[in-house]
Parts: sequence; C-alpha cells; structure tokens
Amino acid sequence: MQWLAEGFHGEMQYMQAHGLKRARPAELVPGTVSVITARMDYLPRDTPAGWQTVEFERLARPQEAIVSVYARGRDYHKVLRARLQKLSDRIAEAVGPFGHRVFTDSAPVLEAELARRSGQGWRGKHSLVLSREAGSMFFLGEIYLDMPLEPTAPVTAHCGSCQACMDVCPTQAIVAPHRVDARRCISYLTIEHAGPIPLELRPLMGNRIYGCDDCQLICPWNKFAQASSLPDFDARSPLVGQTLVQLFAWDEATFLRMTEGGPIRRIGHERWLRNIAVALGNALRRATEAEQARQLRAALQTRAEHESALVREHVAWALAQGNMNENGL
Repeated sequence: MQWLAEGFHGEMQYMQAHGLKRARPAELVPGTVSVITARMDYLPRDTPAGWQTVEFERLARPQEAIVSVYARGRDYHKVLRARLQKLSDRIAEAVGPFGHRVFTDSAPVLEAELARRSGQGWRGKHSLVLSREAGSMFFLGEIYLDMPLEPTAPVTAHCGSCQACMDVCPTQAIVAPHRVDARRCISYLTIEHAGPIPLELRPLMGNRIYGCDDCQLICPWNKFAQASSLPDFDARSPLVGQTLVQLFAWDEATFLRMTEGGPIRRIGHERWLRNIAVALGNALRRATEAEQARQLRAALQTRAEHESALVREHVAWALAQGNMNENGL
C-alpha cells in the first residue's frame, strides 16, 4: 500500500484497482486456505556458459536490437498455466476432487511474496525472487486451493552487502533496497507505459526495445541459473541478433506474424515502433561511421510521417540525436 501511495506503479492502474485483495487470497478465490507456489526456468535450452557476458556484449552494440531474454520464446502465461493445470489434475487423481484455480502473472496475486514465504527463494534488492539453485531466471505460478496443507518455511536471504543490481540499473529505478520505482524501469517503459517515454530517460534506454535484464545479468546468483528443458523458451530467430533497422521496417502484419504466440505481441505495433525509434536515436547519437549514420537516418525517415503522433514524436526526437553525435556525423 505504501508502494502504491508513492505512485511507484506508474500507469499500472490494475495494481491499485484490487486494493488488498492482492494480499488476501480468499478474497480473490473464496474458500482458498492454501497456496502452492511453483517456479519454471526459462533460459533457452542452448544457453551457453557465461551467457551474462554474451548479453552484456549485445548491449554494447548500439545498432543491435535487444529483447529481454524471457520474451524471446513462447508466451510464458500459456506454458506455465497449462502445466499448473496439469499438476492440479495430478493432485486430484491422488487426493480426489478439490476446489482450485491456477495463476501466473494474470490476476491480483502477490506472486513474489508468496514465493518468498513458501521457500522458493528470497527477495533480492531488485525485488525479484532469488534462489541459490536457480538464480532469478524463472517464472512464478500459483495454485490457490481449498485444502489445508502443511506450510513450507521461507529461506534466509543471501544478498549481504551486494548491491550490484542497484548500481547497474541504467535508469536507477531501484531507488532503495527492495524498492523499485516502475516509472523509471525500462521494462515498464517499453511494455506497460502507453504514452511518450520521458525525455530524460530515453538516452538511458540504449538499444533495449522490450524489457531489460541488466539487474539480473549482473547478479552473482545467476551463475546458478538453469536452462529450461522445454523448447517453448528457445529464442525465435527474428528476435535475437537483429539490427534496429531490420525490426523498424516491420509493418503491422509482419509484426503480428513474427510475434504470434509470444509475449511481445501485446504491446502492439505502435509501441514497438516507439521503442525502436528511441533505440535508433541512441544509436545515431553514438554512430562512428558516416554510412552507419546515414542508414539510421534513412530508417527513421521512413516513419517520419507515420499516422501515429506517438511514433512521429519519437522519430523526430531520434533524428535530432544526430545533431548531438559526438563524432560530428
């Protein structure tokens, strides 16, 4: 409630709409007396050793488009929800019919806190759940059920004096240990935020066009992150290793086709172009070769008269970054 009172939720009105129902499971699903929490690893099956270094190297290439690791495969909502329902069916086979409902990031459920209290891990200073066996690269899900179960104990925290996640955050969105101001978070800005991205934050976004993993990439515990055993989270080739110019050229039909079944589709083509325009502006400001700068400007010009005022505004800002190019290009 204090987090909401400080406005840290930004435009995510759904965080406020349900009041304390989020913290009272039986108000959301009457009859609930226990919650089973689950986690599911999502690193792609072919994730190499030292994957964090690989991802930081991607971020250092201004013209490469960076999509958060979790969003490169299939929409996790569908995968995890189906598996939770299958688990519920297995439980019913063992104990008989019982009242239940499954969730994953889809209702007023305090997922991270339920995970902490049930022993899945502790809350890192970035507010995500951390596990000694799996780092933080996993999704959370829950089964609310009407059976009393023996509770599992929480685990102790193991961050100590480390605050690498706070230091690495490009926009300094982690304003204090365990307190994130979503209004500054690049994941929020590129996914949840519908309007213009604040001017002072645009240069800090770099080439991140959907989400941001920096606080997880830097976390020492993620050397224990586990690759998924499922093909669902294998990266789709159009979303990895592509240039900003390539992705900016997608028309709406292409965008919908390339993001079908994935989580990116929900932001829509307009926000997709807005996000990439910002990244193109950042790349233009850092361009080191004249031909490079010319290609970036040419890409931006194709959307300069776009029907969306939101897209036009961000394209105009991006083109203006060429005037700030430190190499005089």
